[in-house]
Amino acid sequence: MTVEPVVRVARDRAITTLTLDAPAHRNALSAALVGELTDGLTRCGKDRDVRAVVLTHTGNTFCAGADLRDPPHPDALVALLRQIVELHKPVVARVTGHVRAGGLGLLGACDLAIASKEATFAFTEVRIGVAPAVISLPLLPRTDPRALARYYLTGERFDAAEAVRTGLLTATGDDVDVTLEPVLDGLRRSSPQGLAETKRLLTARVLEAFDRDAAALTALSAELFSSAQAREGMTAFLERRDPAWVV
Repeated sequence: MTVEPVVRVARDRAITTLTLDAPAHRNALSAALVGELTDGLTRCGKDRDVRAVVLTHTGNTFCAGADLRDPPHPDALVALLRQIVELHKPVVARVTGHVRAGGLGLLGACDLAIASKEATFAFTEVRIGVAPAVISLPLLPRTDPRALARYYLTGERFDAAEAVRTGLLTATGDDVDVTLEPVLDGLRRSSPQGLAETKRLLTARVLEAFDRDAAALTALSAELFSSAQAREGMTAFLERRDPAWVV
């Protein structure tokens, strides 16, 4: 049986686009999607003709977070986020839909993130009994701490303008491709060496967080996902009902 890919690859003038293409599953981070995205980024890193990478999606959701039916191992997710940060080519997120939970970790790992004004965002982990542990590795060094405290703790939904204010997004606009155009033009005009070394400067603090905290946060994630509250939260989510603790 032929298995359809869940990450599509395209190239245009030295920019490779990796498209998350599992819209029926809201591009959730399944083991398969994480594996294919990891492979795509590896190929981009080795290809001297790739100047930068755009990470985008099909459907109305950029990424809904971990696939509760086929979750990746926490180590694999940590490795993917670090790979985006360490890649010696800029990675730009292009978002035209919803982003939830672990999907926000992908945005945090990207060097630049552009979204349409229709995009919405939420850290929903607390509502299913877990915490945004692993995705904090790229997010905490790059985003406003007071804003993260609010949205981490409440699971509230917020819009693209607020995401720009907090540092989660670089920019937003009515037409995401119009907003993205000068960014890609600038990357095409920049030297590969200049981009690589500038990215190294920009990501130093993020990589320090990975070196210091990755093992502890991976262990915390695994512990929380195996807990009784997480089982109740995930079951309630799949059954489209409130979990037992809602008052």
